[in-house]
Amino acid sequence: MLRRALFLDRDGVINLDHGYVHRREEFDFVDGIFDLAAAATRRGLLLVVVTNQSGIGRGLYSEADFQALMAWVAAEFAARGTPLARIEHCPDHPGRATPRRKPAPGMLLDAAAALGLDLPGSIIVGDQPGDAEAGFRAGIDTRILVSADPAAAVPPGTLVLPSVRAAAAWLAARD
Repeated sequence: MLRRALFLDRDGVINLDHGYVHRREEFDFVDGIFDLAAAATRRGLLLVVVTNQSGIGRGLYSEADFQALMAWVAAEFAARGTPLARIEHCPDHPGRATPRRKPAPGMLLDAAAALGLDLPGSIIVGDQPGDAEAGFRAGIDTRILVSADPAAAVPPGTLVLPSVRAAAAWLAARD
C-alpha cells in the first residue's frame, strides 16, 4: 500500500527566509511549523522536505554546510515526535535547467519513488508559486501556498492561506 506525504518547502515554510540560510544561528522556525508537522503525523503523512538550495550552486555555502544544518533541523523535528522521512534538495544555480529544481517535479518524484508514495493523495506546502507548480506537475492534488504574493499566478486548484499556522489549522480540522 502506498503511503502519503506532506511535502514541505524549507525557506519560508519551515524557517523564516532570511536569504541563503545555512547556519543554525540564522535559522528561525516559522510559527506553526511544528503544529503542521504534528497534524500531518496524526493523519499518517510522512514528512518530506523539498528545497531548492541555489546558495550551494552560487558558492555561498557548501553541501556540507547544508547537510549539517539539515541534520540539526531533522533532530528538532524528531525531538517533537514528527520525524522527517526524507530531505530532497537541489543545489543547482537557477540558470541551470534541471529536472529537480522546482518548479520541475524531480525532487517530489524522487522522494515518491524512494518512499513508495501516493502522490495524488499527498499534500505540498510552499510559499512560492513554483512550489505549487512542482506539486501540480508531480500530480499532487492538494497544493497549499502560504504567504504567497496575491498577484502571483498559481496553478488552478491551489489553496492560498495567509500563514503556516493557518495551514496547520486547515490540516488539523481534517483529523
